[in-house]
Amino acid sequence: MLERSTIQSSGFSNLGPEGARTGFRLRLRQPNYRGMRLSLIEGVDVVVDGERFPAADNRILFQGRTFGRADLDDATETRWPVGETIDVLVDRPGGLVPGVHQVETIVWMRHPYFPPQFQPVPMRDAREATIVL
Repeated sequence: MLERSTIQSSGFSNLGPEGARTGFRLRLRQPNYRGMRLSLIEGVDVVVDGERFPAADNRILFQGRTFGRADLDDATETRWPVGETIDVLVDRPGGLVPGVHQVETIVWMRHPYFPPQFQPVPMRDAREATIVL
C-alpha cells in the first residue's frame, strides 16, 4: 500500500555493497492525480540533510529500466500510472550513513494542458526517512 507522502518510507536505501557504496535510492509515488508519461517529467531534485542532488544528475528506475535526464524526453510511450512507484537513483560515493535523514524532493513535471510559461510545475515533498544499512 502506498503512503500519503510522495516520498515512500520503503525503498530508501544505499546502493552498492557495504564498504563500496556508490549512492542511494529513494522511492516516490505518483505526485499527480492521474497517470502520466515519463516524457513529461523533467527530473527529480533530491535534498538529504541539506545536501542537494540536482535533477540533471539523478536517474529514474521504473519497470526495470533506468532513465537518465535525456532518456526521459524520449520515453513518450512509457506511462507512470497512479499506484506505481519509481526509484530515484542518486550518485554519492559512500552512500548515506545509517539512521534518520531529512529528505526533500522536487519532481519537475510538465502538464500538456498548461501554457508553456507555467511549465515545469514543481511538486514538492519532505519527510524524515531511515536507512537501516
